[in-house]
Amino acid sequence: MAACLLALALLLLPWPARAIESGTVTSKRSAVTLVSETDSYRPGQPFRLGLRFQLAPGWHIYWVNAGEAGTPPELSWTLPEGASASAIAYPAPERLQEGPFTAYGYTGSILLPVTITPPPGDAPFIAELSASWLICDKICVPEEGTFRLSVPSGAAAPSRDAPLFAAADARLPRPSPFAAHIAPDGTLTVAGQGIGPDTVGDAWFFPSSQGAIDGNAPQSARVERGRVDIALAPGRQFHPHDTLNGVLVLRDPGGGETVLAVDAMPGPAYAAGTALPLARTLGFAFLGGLLLNLMPCVFPVLAMKALGIARLSGRDLGEVRAQALSYTGGVVVSFVALGLALLGLRSAGSALGWGSQFQSPVFVAGIAWLLFVLGLNLSGVFEIGAGRFAGAGEGLASRPGHAGSFFTGVLAVVVATPCTAPFMGTAIAAALTGSAAVTLGVFALLGLGLAAPYAVLAAAPRIARLLPRPGPWMTVLRQALAFPLYAACAWLLWVVSQQVGDLGVLAVAVGFVLLGCAAWAAGWAQRAAGSGRVAGWAIAGLAALGACALLPRLSALPAQGSGAPSGIAGERFSAARLSSLIAEGRPVFVDMTAAWCVTCLVNEQVALSPQPVRDAFAAKGVVYMKGDWTRQNPEITAFLRDHGRDGVPLYVLYAPNSAPVILPQVLTEATVLEQLARLRG
Repeated sequence: MAACLLALALLLLPWPARAIESGTVTSKRSAVTLVSETDSYRPGQPFRLGLRFQLAPGWHIYWVNAGEAGTPPELSWTLPEGASASAIAYPAPERLQEGPFTAYGYTGSILLPVTITPPPGDAPFIAELSASWLICDKICVPEEGTFRLSVPSGAAAPSRDAPLFAAADARLPRPSPFAAHIAPDGTLTVAGQGIGPDTVGDAWFFPSSQGAIDGNAPQSARVERGRVDIALAPGRQFHPHDTLNGVLVLRDPGGGETVLAVDAMPGPAYAAGTALPLARTLGFAFLGGLLLNLMPCVFPVLAMKALGIARLSGRDLGEVRAQALSYTGGVVVSFVALGLALLGLRSAGSALGWGSQFQSPVFVAGIAWLLFVLGLNLSGVFEIGAGRFAGAGEGLASRPGHAGSFFTGVLAVVVATPCTAPFMGTAIAAALTGSAAVTLGVFALLGLGLAAPYAVLAAAPRIARLLPRPGPWMTVLRQALAFPLYAACAWLLWVVSQQVGDLGVLAVAVGFVLLGCAAWAAGWAQRAAGSGRVAGWAIAGLAALGACALLPRLSALPAQGSGAPSGIAGERFSAARLSSLIAEGRPVFVDMTAAWCVTCLVNEQVALSPQPVRDAFAAKGVVYMKGDWTRQNPEITAFLRDHGRDGVPLYVLYAPNSAPVILPQVLTEATVLEQLARLRG
């Protein structure tokens, strides 16, 4: 009886966990074993094994990216049929100094865990491993070993070595909850709620691939509310248009560390969404919209706005306010709608950019024809809205007054988008990478800026009182303002020639003739009666349908290319070719442009075509690469996104052994020459 009680007591005592481990491979520098996290395994259920290193003082092994020198451990498994082993789950490393070089690795005791998926069946799981590793101190010694471990099947319980796996897990990178961007100059920006001086005392970064950054250069971290910036030095394999992967370590003021896996998207630091304060971003949006009133793209609409202001002369101040607010509403609603559309398309994976609607020759032709018809209306060929002109947009809805002002605002936004990039590149990039609320706020402020000159009539009635009384001058002004619309048609016709060549020009020109006939017939029908009215409207309808029938032919025409500015020997943009030239150590000037971008064309003539600039390109051996975004090009769209831009122009100068330089969007000859002068001959 006593023996039975003793046996029962022994069974109830807590027994220590067993250690499932292989034999130890030892040297003067290390002791290495293969260990298991559990003392048994469930068939078909993953479990973990780990290679445990116990290193002598001063010696170290390497991380998956060893840094400037070294190699990581290599494992070769022999497992039962149907079993598999994952790659090593590397804990965050240390920065190790090896003379003049910096390496990434481990000292002391470290466990490298691997997840094993066993096959079905209850036989003992036998794992055999052949491993090799490089261990270094003042010298480096390659070591290797063979390990064999048997894990019985059964109810899995933590082994005696389970705390080693828990310690490794504490240093394993977890997915980052923060947005991360890597700028062309190597600045890594990590932004999000919870980052601030009270939570982050220091930060540093380990790249996953060798050569992405210069490991020998110091890393300095600057922490602000909502973001941390780490100054990294680009390495030999750094490409500003590629994602930078790696491990970020955030140390709090108390010394605790958080290890995060980071995929930093390419683009300027501000593209992280919080690099620009919200108030400044919104301010830039409003100023950009205000300056947009001076851009050539919007000039035709300014003519229509001027005529609308003239119509308000002599009206009641309440009517002045209502018309101005209707136009403002059209502009703001249109910009917000564009913001919503871009957010929706972006979330669906569509690679559209700002102003990309002008990449379609069908859209360009449609806008040219619309402006041509509006010009004919201003010239008196026909009337819209029974002789009451309340803005060009009234043709979209045959209603007097406010509907016309509203749709004039809509039209202003449609033709303005290709001109926004020079003034709105930063704000739009911040908007499209920020929250939906920030995005819509930026677009709304952009619209308010564009509408501000007209909206001021609603806020300052005294200005409205300065308008002259109605008179014959209004008819003369109306007819004169048709010519800016015709000039815009000529420019858009040239854009079509750059997109689809001579056949496209012919199709658009025939459309002008047909729409001219339609407008003439409509004017005749408005003045005629009986059968003459019916015939006039029939002719107008047939002519308009004939113009519309040309659009599918435009869409089917092949795209045309655009070369380098006159006098500069260049080549078309290719990401593969750019990477090859950079690898060869050759300087490259990348010009992202489009035929419908007026700023691009002005920059080309003013800053890139002058003889001194051409001479500097030749003297410095700079390869000129031109990316033509006149029609949709996914490769160029990706390059723009990588540099934090959603539109053209974009100018990037790549110099050997230096970070790429993004030039201003409004170029001068002096700016280009200054950057070229910094290149070595």
